[in-house]
Amino acid sequence: MNAKVRTAVRTLEAFEAFGRSQKPLTLSELARAIGVPVSSCHGLVATLRNRGYIYSVGNNRRVYPTRRLLDVAEAIVRNDPLLEFVEPVLTRLRDDTGETVILGTREGDGVVYLEVVEGLHTIRYSAKPGEIKPLHSSAIGKVVLASLDEGALAKTLARIALERITPATLADEDALRRDLEDGRRRGFFVTRGENVADVMGMAAPAAPGGQALAVALAGPIERMDRSFDAHAERLLVAARELSGLGAD
Repeated sequence: MNAKVRTAVRTLEAFEAFGRSQKPLTLSELARAIGVPVSSCHGLVATLRNRGYIYSVGNNRRVYPTRRLLDVAEAIVRNDPLLEFVEPVLTRLRDDTGETVILGTREGDGVVYLEVVEGLHTIRYSAKPGEIKPLHSSAIGKVVLASLDEGALAKTLARIALERITPATLADEDALRRDLEDGRRRGFFVTRGENVADVMGMAAPAAPGGQALAVALAGPIERMDRSFDAHAERLLVAARELSGLGAD
């Protein structure tokens, strides 16, 4: 990893550390949180302070992010060309089912959540945009795997570790392939406690503006099972609506 990339990673890790701690940190506390020497952390904090992203709290021994990062993030999200026109479809799917709705895509050998519309129930599946999930244990990941031709699928499965995330994870290649084939026949893909215990996910491919994405529903297995067919029908309708967006 070159120096510029390492600095970028440390910057992101620093903000994530504040997100976890939710309180001001001393230089040494921040250094421990991101796993770097205090001297390196000092330079990082000085740069962020000079750019207005961090300020000193109290006696200057502790630091905390300013709201500048939030302002920048909000400006980015407000003008996201994808989320602007998919949001109504995602929200309607959430309202129709009551469950959490996720839009995601492939990112390397995983999937990244681009948008999450939280469910309406008190007990629900919770996630955040930017979370990375495995290909083999997530419903969106199965959409990705099923879209690959045989050669690409074989290479991907040989490269990724079919880690057993939960006792229900399909860590056997033959079992996973059978599950992918079932999903292709149905038009949507299902996980039952394979990525998060007691959570069912179902996902279908969608291509708003021609982008290869997937839309998913997720919630407690027992509740999802009770409305399985109705939820699947609504999911497929939403996937078709999303695929029609941005088409000239």
